[in-house]
Amino acid sequence: MAKLNISKVAVGCASFEALRKRQVARVSGGCVPIVTRFRPKRAEELIGGSIYWIVKHRIAARNTILGFVEREEDRKTIIRLDPELVPVKARPKRAHQGWRYLTEEDAPVDFDGSDEGIAALPPDLAVKLAALALI
Repeated sequence: MAKLNISKVAVGCASFEALRKRQVARVSGGCVPIVTRFRPKRAEELIGGSIYWIVKHRIAARNTILGFVEREEDRKTIIRLDPELVPVKARPKRAHQGWRYLTEEDAPVDFDGSDEGIAALPPDLAVKLAALALI
Protein backbone atom coordinates (compact mmCIF):
# COMPACT_ATOMS: atom_id res chain seq x y z
CA MET A 1 0.00 0.00 0.00
CA ALA A 2 1.36 3.44 -0.97
CA LYS A 3 2.22 5.85 1.82
CA LEU A 4 0.32 9.09 2.20
CA ASN A 5 2.31 12.23 3.02
CA ILE A 6 1.60 15.88 3.74
CA SER A 7 3.37 19.09 2.86
CA LYS A 8 3.63 22.07 5.20
CA VAL A 9 5.34 25.44 5.06
CA ALA A 10 8.27 25.83 7.48
CA VAL A 11 7.13 29.30 8.56
CA GLY A 12 10.02 31.58 9.49
CA CYS A 13 12.73 29.22 8.21
CA ALA A 14 14.95 30.68 5.52
CA SER A 15 17.00 27.54 4.94
CA PHE A 16 17.31 23.81 5.54
CA GLU A 17 19.80 24.57 8.31
CA ALA A 18 17.35 26.93 10.08
CA LEU A 19 14.68 24.21 9.98
CA ARG A 20 17.16 21.66 11.33
CA LYS A 21 18.15 23.94 14.23
CA ARG A 22 14.50 24.61 15.08
CA GLN A 23 13.72 20.91 15.18
CA VAL A 24 16.79 20.02 17.26
CA ALA A 25 15.61 22.55 19.85
CA ARG A 26 12.12 20.98 19.93
CA VAL A 27 13.07 17.31 20.33
CA SER A 28 11.17 15.83 23.26
CA GLY A 29 10.75 12.18 24.21
CA GLY A 30 12.50 10.94 21.07
CA CYS A 31 10.31 12.88 18.64
CA VAL A 32 9.73 16.38 17.28
CA PRO A 33 6.21 17.48 18.28
CA ILE A 34 4.33 19.75 15.87
CA VAL A 35 1.13 21.29 17.26
CA THR A 36 -1.79 21.90 14.92
CA ARG A 37 -5.35 22.99 15.51
CA PHE A 38 -7.04 20.17 13.64
CA ARG A 39 -6.23 16.48 13.27
CA PRO A 40 -5.92 15.54 9.58
CA LYS A 41 -8.97 13.59 8.41
CA ARG A 42 -6.68 10.91 6.96
CA ALA A 43 -4.38 10.76 10.02
CA GLU A 44 -4.24 6.95 10.18
CA GLU A 45 -3.04 6.79 6.55
CA LEU A 46 -0.29 9.33 7.32
CA ILE A 47 1.42 7.25 10.03
CA GLY A 48 4.64 5.94 8.48
CA GLY A 49 4.43 8.56 5.74
CA SER A 50 6.28 11.89 5.88
CA ILE A 51 5.72 15.57 6.35
CA TYR A 52 7.52 17.43 3.54
CA TRP A 53 8.73 20.89 4.53
CA ILE A 54 8.44 23.86 2.16
CA VAL A 55 11.31 26.32 2.65
CA LYS A 56 11.41 29.43 0.46
CA HIS A 57 8.94 28.03 -2.10
CA ARG A 58 10.58 24.65 -2.50
CA ILE A 59 10.14 21.30 -0.82
CA ALA A 60 13.48 20.91 0.92
CA ALA A 61 13.23 18.18 3.58
CA ARG A 62 11.02 15.62 5.26
CA ASN A 63 10.41 13.92 8.61
CA THR A 64 8.67 10.57 9.07
CA ILE A 65 5.31 10.81 10.86
CA LEU A 66 5.31 8.58 13.93
CA GLY A 67 1.77 9.26 15.10
CA PHE A 68 -0.82 11.69 16.42
CA VAL A 69 -1.77 12.60 19.98
CA GLU A 70 -4.45 14.93 21.32
CA ARG A 71 -3.19 17.54 23.79
CA GLU A 72 -5.43 17.42 26.85
CA GLU A 73 -5.51 21.10 27.87
CA ASP A 74 -6.81 22.47 24.57
CA ARG A 75 -7.59 19.39 22.43
CA LYS A 76 -5.11 20.46 19.75
CA THR A 77 -3.37 17.71 17.81
CA ILE A 78 0.32 16.95 18.22
CA ILE A 79 1.93 15.39 15.17
CA ARG A 80 4.84 13.27 16.42
CA LEU A 81 7.77 13.33 13.96
CA ASP A 82 10.94 11.27 13.79
CA PRO A 83 13.79 13.65 14.75
CA GLU A 84 15.80 12.75 11.64
CA LEU A 85 15.36 15.59 9.13
CA VAL A 86 16.02 14.11 5.69
CA PRO A 87 17.00 16.45 2.82
CA VAL A 88 15.15 15.75 -0.43
CA LYS A 89 15.81 16.72 -4.03
CA ALA A 90 14.37 20.22 -4.18
CA ARG A 91 11.11 20.77 -5.96
CA PRO A 92 9.33 24.11 -6.43
CA LYS A 93 6.15 24.33 -4.36
CA ARG A 94 3.91 27.28 -3.65
CA ALA A 95 3.30 28.22 -0.06
CA HIS A 96 -0.09 27.30 1.39
CA GLN A 97 -1.90 27.43 4.70
CA GLY A 98 -2.15 24.29 6.79
CA TRP A 99 -1.12 21.09 5.06
CA ARG A 100 -1.77 19.40 1.73
CA TYR A 101 -1.86 15.68 1.11
CA LEU A 102 0.92 14.34 -1.10
CA THR A 103 0.94 10.84 -2.59
CA GLU A 104 4.08 8.74 -2.60
CA GLU A 105 4.29 9.12 -6.40
CA ASP A 106 4.20 12.93 -6.11
CA ALA A 107 6.72 13.19 -3.27
CA PRO A 108 10.32 14.23 -3.99
CA VAL A 109 13.00 11.60 -3.52
CA ASP A 110 15.63 11.72 -0.77
CA PHE A 111 19.16 12.85 -1.53
CA ASP A 112 21.32 9.82 -2.18
CA GLY A 113 24.49 11.49 -0.93
CA SER A 114 25.78 12.47 -4.35
CA ASP A 115 24.00 15.85 -4.28
CA GLU A 116 25.13 17.07 -0.85
CA GLY A 117 26.09 20.51 -2.12
CA ILE A 118 22.58 21.22 -3.41
CA ALA A 119 21.12 21.29 0.10
CA ALA A 120 23.56 24.07 0.98
CA LEU A 121 22.58 26.33 -1.94
CA PRO A 122 20.86 29.61 -1.10
CA PRO A 123 17.08 28.96 -1.36
CA ASP A 124 16.48 31.54 -4.15
CA LEU A 125 19.22 30.03 -6.29
CA ALA A 126 17.95 26.49 -5.68
CA VAL A 127 14.41 27.54 -6.68
CA LYS A 128 15.68 29.08 -9.91
CA LEU A 129 17.84 26.07 -10.77
CA ALA A 130 14.99 23.66 -9.98
CA ALA A 131 12.59 25.72 -12.15
CA LEU A 132 15.06 25.31 -15.01
CA ALA A 133 15.25 21.55 -14.24
CA LEU A 134 18.97 21.87 -13.56
CA ILE A 135 18.72 20.29 -10.11
